[in-house]
Amino acid sequence: MAAKTGSGLVLAVLASGQFLMTLDSSVMNVSMATVADDIGTTITGIQTAITMYTLVMASLMITGSKIGTMLGRRRAFAIGLVIYGVGSTVTAIAPNLTVLLIGWSLLEGIGAALIMPAIVALVAANFPPDRRAGAYGLVAAAGAMAVAVGPLLGGAVTTFASWRYVFVGEVVIVGAILLVLRKINDVPPVSIRLDVVGSALSVIGLGMFVYGVLRSSEWGWVQAKPGGTELAGVSPVVWLLMGGLLVIYGFLRWEAHLAETGGDPLIDPAMFRNRQLTGGLSMFFAQFLVQAGVFFAVPLFLSVVLELSALQTGLRILPLSIALILAAIGIPRFRPHANPRRVIRIGLTSMIVGILILVAGMDPGANAGVVMIPMLFLGFGLGALSSQLGAVTVSAVPDSQSAEVGGLQNTATNLGASLGTALIGSILIATLTTSAVAGLADNPSVPAAVSDRATTELASGVPFLSDTQLQKALDEAGVPTDTATAVVDVNSDARLQALRAAFTLAGLLAIAALFATGRIPRTPTGTPVTTAEATM
Repeated sequence: MAAKTGSGLVLAVLASGQFLMTLDSSVMNVSMATVADDIGTTITGIQTAITMYTLVMASLMITGSKIGTMLGRRRAFAIGLVIYGVGSTVTAIAPNLTVLLIGWSLLEGIGAALIMPAIVALVAANFPPDRRAGAYGLVAAAGAMAVAVGPLLGGAVTTFASWRYVFVGEVVIVGAILLVLRKINDVPPVSIRLDVVGSALSVIGLGMFVYGVLRSSEWGWVQAKPGGTELAGVSPVVWLLMGGLLVIYGFLRWEAHLAETGGDPLIDPAMFRNRQLTGGLSMFFAQFLVQAGVFFAVPLFLSVVLELSALQTGLRILPLSIALILAAIGIPRFRPHANPRRVIRIGLTSMIVGILILVAGMDPGANAGVVMIPMLFLGFGLGALSSQLGAVTVSAVPDSQSAEVGGLQNTATNLGASLGTALIGSILIATLTTSAVAGLADNPSVPAAVSDRATTELASGVPFLSDTQLQKALDEAGVPTDTATAVVDVNSDARLQALRAAFTLAGLLAIAALFATGRIPRTPTGTPVTTAEATM
């Protein structure tokens, strides 16, 4: 079906929506201290808001996709934008943490759960199969750009004006999208009943699992951290993960029951037997797993180890955005009939090379220049994956199921992003703690009394501090100069070891993703695929 208006406008509208959905968290990450001071809360409070935003999105995504099918994709997109715009307005004027949680975490999260599945379906409705790879590539690139550009934009606006203007700007963009939304082709709503039981099970199951993952760095994965929350002798994360998985299993059994008895399941269970679809979803999960981990660790290296400003940090990450856009646009344009499996394998390989260069570059003499080449490799790799995956998943099913695929796709990406941040964060803090404690114990310049006290106080985790922050804390504590210098040196070495371990894990995850590429088709989007080929 052709779009009513130019494809450029359609892409601009849908890409703008995708950009909005992923901009908030990346902006907030570099503005946390300022926001916390402005609304009278702590960094932990802002981290809670970020966590809840991800949690609401991930848990409501499948239900949001089904509501989009019932309302019509364009109407769901519009309603989601209105809710999101209201949330952005509330966030922009938030006087305290409670209002921030309502505006950003809740309302914007609900809006995103309606918008993101609708974007996937609207691409399918406005572009023929042979042009969808390029369209999905650009839309996905807009989301990835938001992650990379967010720190630069957030740093500039926060430094020269106020973080609140970012959310005011989002309201303006929402208004602009709503004005031209009618020019985009829609697919009529389908008269079906909402699976209330399935919706409740999916929200509870995914909510428990994602919340457990996001709290793992604070509570510990299995063993509760010293002085932390404990339930029946272990970390609550264990119970949340197991409980969430059990509820998700119950959800899948309920969906199978509805399908067998002629009901309207939230998700057609047959979709999970589709080899191409599950392969695409696996790659989405892997991409965001690795991407989130890298975007967590690289800014730490730039802003904490090298003590660059938010603006400088954003500028160092900019090469990734440039390479990502070039790959996401260039591959479908110049190689429209490229083998999707080969492109994705090349993309993963490029990401692995970039990560390995980062691992090798984590040494005491490293400067900001060490991230430039890795950012180009990572950007090209992410762009290559973005150019193919959206088309791979949606082309695996009839257009009538594109909204359901959108829900599954965005659930996979949010789960990947949550787990990637948690895993990389956990290994980073664990390595930092082990290295710091061992370094203090082995350093003859650090008195035994200081080393013993540090070992006790840092058992639950060493904070990731810059040399300036640590030196100031030591001076305020009255630590002798020689001892303070030795402690700062130990911290510097431990930080680099922790970052090296974090990047190594990201590399291993990217390599592991290569083993799942066999489910990606060799046939480019738009080429007819038989049912047997899709489900084998």
